[in-house]
Amino acid sequence: MRIAVILLLVLPAPLFAQDTGEKAEARFAKMTPEAVRDYEREVMRRIADLALIPPKINTSPLPQYDADRLDYGMTIGMERTPKGRLWACWVAGGDSPKAFFVLATSDDNGETWSKPRLVVDAHSKTLPVDRSILVGNLWTDPQGRLWLFFDQSMDMFDGRAGVWSAVCENPDDEHPKWSAPRRIWHGVALNKPTVLSSGEWLLPLSLNQNPGFGPFKGAFPELDPLRGAHAFVSRDKGVTWERRGAVQFPNPDWHEHMFVERKDGTLWMLARNAKGIMQSTSTDGGKTWAAPTEVSGVGQPNARFHVRRLASGRLLLVKHGDAVGAHQGRVKLSAWLSEDDGKTWTGGLILDDRKGVSYPDGVQSPDGTIYISYDRNRATDGEVLLARFTEADVLKGNVIDPKSKLRMLISRPLGAKK
Repeated sequence: MRIAVILLLVLPAPLFAQDTGEKAEARFAKMTPEAVRDYEREVMRRIADLALIPPKINTSPLPQYDADRLDYGMTIGMERTPKGRLWACWVAGGDSPKAFFVLATSDDNGETWSKPRLVVDAHSKTLPVDRSILVGNLWTDPQGRLWLFFDQSMDMFDGRAGVWSAVCENPDDEHPKWSAPRRIWHGVALNKPTVLSSGEWLLPLSLNQNPGFGPFKGAFPELDPLRGAHAFVSRDKGVTWERRGAVQFPNPDWHEHMFVERKDGTLWMLARNAKGIMQSTSTDGGKTWAAPTEVSGVGQPNARFHVRRLASGRLLLVKHGDAVGAHQGRVKLSAWLSEDDGKTWTGGLILDDRKGVSYPDGVQSPDGTIYISYDRNRATDGEVLLARFTEADVLKGNVIDPKSKLRMLISRPLGAKK
C-alpha cells in the first residue's frame, strides 16, 4: 500500500494524462519490461531528489533530543576548537534510515559533557520514506573554523546521497552560529580533510560502490563509473571543492578512507573493505592512484580505523586487536605509532578491551594530548566514549601520564529501547 501511494505521488504526469481517455493500467500493460523498469527508476529518482532539499541545523534541540528521548549511539567524530573546547558528534536513531546527528561539547578536556546542543535531523512525517543523516565528521580548519560534514540520503543510501557542510566561525562561544548547509557533491564523507604541504585541503569523499539499497538500487546508473573512494580538493579554504581522482576497491564495503601525506610527498590512501584495510598511493597530488593492495602486517576486521599524522611526525593508528598484525573482531581497540610512515608499528595501548567497541576518530591538542572517540554496543548500551592519552602511553603500552584517562563517557542514551 505504501509503495502504491508513493507511485501516485510522484508518477511522471504524461502517463496519467486525461486527454487520451486511456487508463494508466492499460498503458502499463502495453509497456515492455524494460520500459516498466525505466519507469520505476524514474519514480525512485524523483523520491531521491527529496534529499537535495537543504537540511536544517537545529541549535535548540532540547528537550526533544535530550538523552531520555534517545535510544541509540554510534560515534561519528570529534574535534578540538582553538580555545580548547571539545566537540563530539554521534548518530542517534540507528545505523539505519532512522539516523540523525547529535552534537555535544566539553570545556574540561572531556571530563564532563553538555546535553545535546546541536541536532541535524532530516526526518519528516510528510515524506514518503525516511530521509537519513548517517555519515560525517567534525574538523577544525587552519583558520580556526569548525566544519560539520554530513550526508543526506533517502532511506539509508539511495545510490546518490550527498555530502553537505556547515561552518561555525565562533565554535568556542556560548552561542555558536552556523552557516546554512551547502552541498559539495554526491556520496558521503566520514573522515576529516587533510591539509597538504601545498596548502590544499584534501577531503576523502566516497560514492559507495553499492548502487543503492532496496527500491533505490540502480536508480542512478550514470553514477556507476564514478563510484569509488574520491579525493576532493579545495584550493581556496573551502569556498569550492573539485573532484581530483578516485580508487575503486575490491570487496567493497563503506570506504571510510583516509589520507596521509608521506614525508616523500606521496599520498597514501587507506580504506576499509570487507576483508580489512586496503591501500593505494598517488604521486601526483591525488589525480591518479596505484592499483589497490592489502596493507601488509596490519590485521583489522571489516570496521572503521583511524590514522593521522601527529605533531611529532609519527603516525598514529587506532585499530582492533592487541597485536598489529592480528585482531579478534570488534574488540580490544588499540593505539599504535609509526616512525617510518606506516612501514612498521610500535607500542600498543589498549584503549578498551571490551566487546562491541568500534568506530574510532580523534584529534591531537597543541600540548600533545590525543583524544579518541568511539562507541560501545550501539543498539544496547549505546555508549559514546573517549580515550585521552599521549604518545608516551602508546609506546609504553600502559597509561603512564597522570592526565591520561580511558573509558570516559561522552553520551549514553536513556530512552526506552525499541
